[in-house]
This record gives sequence, structure tokens and C-alpha cells, in this order.
Amino acid sequence: MSIRATNQADVIPLRPVPAAAPGQGGAPLGEPLWRDLVGEVLRRERKAQGRTLKEMSEASRISLAYLSEVERGRKEASSEVLAAAARALGLTLADVLALAGERLVSLTAARSRTGAPGAAGGHRPVRTALPARRTGPVGPMGGVLLAA
Repeated sequence: MSIRATNQADVIPLRPVPAAAPGQGGAPLGEPLWRDLVGEVLRRERKAQGRTLKEMSEASRISLAYLSEVERGRKEASSEVLAAAARALGLTLADVLALAGERLVSLTAARSRTGAPGAAGGHRPVRTALPARRTGPVGPMGGVLLAA
């Protein structure tokens, strides 16, 4: 056995090859990756402002190559990098994360409507609550604690 053959290990891909749902034209199944959603938000916002990747790279002080990888969902950016990219777009980190979260909710809802296997995943749906009156117990950050 050669040294090369003994040094080879089984490789588990970070992004497994998606299975196609019947009648969905090869649409991938499974949970969307957060890095894809965040990258999609950054790219969509940058293009909506008519800015190039180079302009955003210079404004955010993030290398052009790395920023491109983040936008394509190839890199999992730190919160500092995401905050710098958000500031370059005139947004806050919270804005970018909220937009990515909205996209995640819409994709999950679309999957559950189409009856994709595992769409519900055995998890309860996320409930959104109206702002509660400050009559109940108050959490450490001043918000009202809600029990599920």
C-alpha cells in the first residue's frame, strides 16, 4: 500500500449533494445554510445600491476575494466582518441578520407549503408575539420573559 493511499481519509462534504424532490425540477431539500442567506442579503443590498464588489470592499476594508466568498456563501464570516460589511452598506448588523432571518422564515414556510419531506422536521413552528405589557416578570435585559 502506498503512502498516498494510507494518508487518504474519508471526506465528509460540508455541503452535502442535495437530493431532488419529486416534481421539483431538482430543487435542493434540507435546511438552508445561514452563510448562504447572509451572503444573499449582502449581495442583494449591494446591487440594490448599484455598488460594485470593489467599492464595498474598499468601504468595509474587507478584502475583495473574502467579501466575494462571503456573498457566495463560501465563507462563514465573523460578526465583526458582517458588521463592517453592513456599515459599508449603510445598515446595521441587526438589519442584515433580520433580513437573513426573514428569508429563512420565507424559505421554511415555502418548503412546508410544498410538503417537502422533513419540512416540519418535528419542530413546533416559531410563534411571534405582540409586544407584551410590562406586568409580568422582567428579564435581565429589561425585556419581558415569555414561557413556552
